[in-house]
Amino acid sequence: MRPSPVVRIVLLWLAGIDLRLTLLAVPPVIPLIHRDLHLNESGIAALSNLPVLVLAGSSMFGALLVARLGARRALVSGLWVIALSSALRGAGPSVATLFAMTLVMGVGIALIQPAFPSLARAWFPDRIAFGTGVWANGLLCGESISASLTIPFLLPLVGGSWERSFVAWSIPVAVTALALGFVRDAGDATSRPANGAWLPDVRDRRTWMLGVFQSAASLTYFGANTFLPDFLHATGEPQLVAAALAALNVAQIPASLVVGLIPMRILGRRETSLFVALLIVVALAGMIAFGGAVAVAAAALLGFTGAYILTMSFALPALLAPPHEIARLAGGTFTVGYTISFVTTLLSGAAWDLTRAPAAAFLPMLLSAAIVAVLGSRLGAALQTAPAVRSAG
Repeated sequence: MRPSPVVRIVLLWLAGIDLRLTLLAVPPVIPLIHRDLHLNESGIAALSNLPVLVLAGSSMFGALLVARLGARRALVSGLWVIALSSALRGAGPSVATLFAMTLVMGVGIALIQPAFPSLARAWFPDRIAFGTGVWANGLLCGESISASLTIPFLLPLVGGSWERSFVAWSIPVAVTALALGFVRDAGDATSRPANGAWLPDVRDRRTWMLGVFQSAASLTYFGANTFLPDFLHATGEPQLVAAALAALNVAQIPASLVVGLIPMRILGRRETSLFVALLIVVALAGMIAFGGAVAVAAAALLGFTGAYILTMSFALPALLAPPHEIARLAGGTFTVGYTISFVTTLLSGAAWDLTRAPAAAFLPMLLSAAIVAVLGSRLGAALQTAPAVRSAG
């Protein structure tokens, strides 16, 4: 069937949720995994960061899948990989199975992520930013759904079993894959490159510019998420950890609505990029200098700005590239962005260890502000002349 606009919105939003639903189901059950499989802290850290490594190394193959199958079919295939591997993470249970299936699940997520920009343009050719905002909002909601509902709601339903909780969170992913399987439209044909090209073009400066720009989002959000709890403990305010993390994550959701509803010709202005960069600097200064309620507000500001940058980076490939090149550009963008983010986060931790100054871990966020100020302005200038933006008014 050819989906109506409402059906497209619902399916794109649900698929966006599935990008993070099974991934963020892990942190709430880490104590249970720790108990049953006797993993040490290094093992837990490896389990948590394995999907990020896979995203950095495998996103380009998502472009290959789109080149061969088209965006919708690639999305359906990847969702099935995620659903099955996520459900099998608790099989045994054993450490080997848990890590192997987590690896496969990460591959599934990496495979489908480049399909989203192509599908957003195919389904919403005159409202690309809106389509991007839909699936980005789903992604951000997916981060909070499994993280917040696993302990109070799901675990009691599955008898406190972390293995069964993984199976339960896989069911919505399978349902979305089934629903998308019944959709028939021209989106698959328009998203497939005529020459079959899928490897990121390292000579295309857009790949590097967009990748570095996306890394600013990860540096802001993952940097805060990783180091904020220890920072508050180190500065004598452990009671603020829960409130600060909640503010950081909840404040992400409105950012996707901003990108989806405000015209791109406004978001692409130099003044907008400079304002977002200024907000990051203000948030960092407030968190480090004042603490208390200001730290919680600063965490919310970092969550909003990080999600705004991320959603913009999701929209840009579909706005700057022709339909048949979107997945290729997006795959290269994700590869560059996640690699920079992973390496820089490790360096942030090393900076804290070497200086013994908690604030040192947040220095990369100043780098993200500089990236937004410089690259955001340049990408915004390119947007003003992009055909997709001009046609959208």
